[in-house]
Amino acid sequence: MSDGLENVVAAETVMSEVDGQRGVLIIRGRSLDDLAGRTRFEEVARLLFDGFFNDLPDDLTAALGAARAEVFGEVAALDTGLMDRSPIEAMRALTARLADGDDLATALRLTAAPAVFTAAVVRAQAGEAPIAPDPGLTHAADILRMTRGGTPTKAETEALDTYLVTVSDHGLNASTFAARVIASTRAGLTSAVVGGISALKGPLHGGAPGPVIDMLNEIGRPENARQWIEQALARGDRLMGFGHRVYRVRDPRADALKAAVRKLREGSNSQPARVEFAEAVEAAALAILKEHKPDRALDTNVEFYTALLLEALAFPPSAFTCVFAMGRVAGWIAHAREQVAGGRLIRPQSRYVGPAPLKAA
Repeated sequence: MSDGLENVVAAETVMSEVDGQRGVLIIRGRSLDDLAGRTRFEEVARLLFDGFFNDLPDDLTAALGAARAEVFGEVAALDTGLMDRSPIEAMRALTARLADGDDLATALRLTAAPAVFTAAVVRAQAGEAPIAPDPGLTHAADILRMTRGGTPTKAETEALDTYLVTVSDHGLNASTFAARVIASTRAGLTSAVVGGISALKGPLHGGAPGPVIDMLNEIGRPENARQWIEQALARGDRLMGFGHRVYRVRDPRADALKAAVRKLREGSNSQPARVEFAEAVEAAALAILKEHKPDRALDTNVEFYTALLLEALAFPPSAFTCVFAMGRVAGWIAHAREQVAGGRLIRPQSRYVGPAPLKAA
């Protein structure tokens, strides 16, 4: 039996291919290089949904804007109890209030939900009133507006679009598999998405980008990187932002997000610029990992530059996983619909390794 279902093919899908040996990600027949930085989130969501909803419009911008306005009504349920929870837990609870269903209207509400609810939670926890959506904006622009207030720049909107597109789907990862298992029971899209959020929040999956900021802040200066990293490895700590279960070369999503960070930071007067500092830490980490673990392929993963990009867009680290969900929700929904369309109830076997029952005397 394969530990963690390693190398076990559990589904056939048209959604995405993750080639860990070559460092290539393909989403619905298009490479990440072709999509990231060139495509809006609405376009990739439509690409993922294509073939799974009969009434899918050519452009999801208006429909998704209307869905944001609709789900904003649930923000009224953001009470003191939820305010005391982490953003991902509060966002999950609000999402769970949406009715289950399998139609396009349900899918659009669920696609809108992480964006609307995260923005409301972040603002409320900062003592500020939630901002209602503007259905006339693109999804990325409205996310930034609802979270921070004011109109985002074109560069900021493009940067967030790049991130949402980059993380929209990634093979049969833990949260997507959880969503497919739930969908296979015919529980409905809301149940599948809530399951995906629950899996995503784990630190071994989507709950990891925040600690990258903690690591950078603790290192402080490029010249401190080697000593800090050496001490972390000596303690047996996991070095956040490096290594991946699938990729044996550099994670292609890291390159896409690094390019987005550099573009966003162009013209910055900070000395040294945050991205240059992060690159110095990255170089030190890769060198040290190669020295300490020469038999393992440990390269930069998506977490590292996710943290830099979301920090630059002024999202609090506590909400980084929520922003991940804003992009991945499109993949969960598409996989759920694919599972319902062509798959059976997912019911693998287990092997009992416990004690045998005692025989009666």
